[in-house]
Amino acid sequence: MDIESLKASFVKTFNTESIIVKSPGRINIIGEHTDYNGGFVMPAAINKAIYVAVSKRIDDEIHLYSESYQQFHNCSIESIEKSDKGWANYILGVADQLKKRGYKFGGFNLYLDGNVPLGAGLSSSAALECATVFAIDYLNNLGISQMDRALISQKAEHVFAGVNCGIMDQFASVFGKKDYAVMLDCRSMKYVYIPLKLDGYKLVLLNTNVKHSLSDSAYNTRRSQCEQGVAWVGEFVAGVTSLRDVNRAMLEQYVKPKSLEVFQKCNFVVEEIERVVKAADQLANGDLAALGHLMFQTHEGLSKDYEVSCAELDFLVELVKNDNAVLGARMMGGGFGGCTINIVEDEAIDELIDRAKIDYKQRFNLELDAYVVQTDNGSELVN
Repeated sequence: MDIESLKASFVKTFNTESIIVKSPGRINIIGEHTDYNGGFVMPAAINKAIYVAVSKRIDDEIHLYSESYQQFHNCSIESIEKSDKGWANYILGVADQLKKRGYKFGGFNLYLDGNVPLGAGLSSSAALECATVFAIDYLNNLGISQMDRALISQKAEHVFAGVNCGIMDQFASVFGKKDYAVMLDCRSMKYVYIPLKLDGYKLVLLNTNVKHSLSDSAYNTRRSQCEQGVAWVGEFVAGVTSLRDVNRAMLEQYVKPKSLEVFQKCNFVVEEIERVVKAADQLANGDLAALGHLMFQTHEGLSKDYEVSCAELDFLVELVKNDNAVLGARMMGGGFGGCTINIVEDEAIDELIDRAKIDYKQRFNLELDAYVVQTDNGSELVN
């Protein structure tokens, strides 16, 4: 990302100097669909980020410009409303949340750019929200804590973007740390940094470039199936408030007789929560091979039991399964498209990407994009 050219574009657009804030996209090493079930996740911030150049205004107006969409959006702080421009809503949603929480801030200019691939499941929206709250906080000395920045960003996504997301994406974008993954307890919001030592290996994302329309409806269905399982167990076991409190024996006894389908979905989540705990131990011991094995298990569960994969994702995981240079692979994110995450030996990366592109094109007549990513810090001032 060319910071100097971003500064120059800002001056050209708004005729004043700016501060620049970056907030990263994220990957999730392991722990899929566990966040809304009170479980653990293990995200890491990556070196693909959203950048916002921002300056104060002397009035109470908000003036926004998106480099990608080549669009302006203006409004006043007094009358913040949802826009028909999707990108603007992530910024306006944050300003709206700050207002609702009683923070006082003046008008601002904001120029948006970045290199998080859109639609790849790397949480460009969360990165934009977190960059915005950081920038407004910094310009106005509001003193907002890191945790509140993540929570404000999450709420902005619920209210203005209409996506009922868990906390993981915003949390990773704020709290990320170079060379570490973060193990987050989504119930207590306690977290620990775990060293992500990838000696001789790198994280490679293979982007299917598809997003099947099933994703939203299936996500809501899975959530309600998990809630149903919890309710059934809760009728007989005291203190059960989420799948975090449930084990397989409970599911066998109280859920399976009522619905095999709900049992299957809940059992995947219970097993996935256990896998994250194991993965944390393995990473702490530097055992990448064992971590990779768990990633393959997660994919199998997401595909066969939780049923949120798709032919394209399954194909890419199958493609690397017997490759000695690949320690682990799985689909990442909500499902039905987006990326697979792979741990690949340095020397084998180029050959693997070339082969995957050819085979994928042959099979689906689609282009495959690949990103080699590294961990990075969370939201920060660039200049």
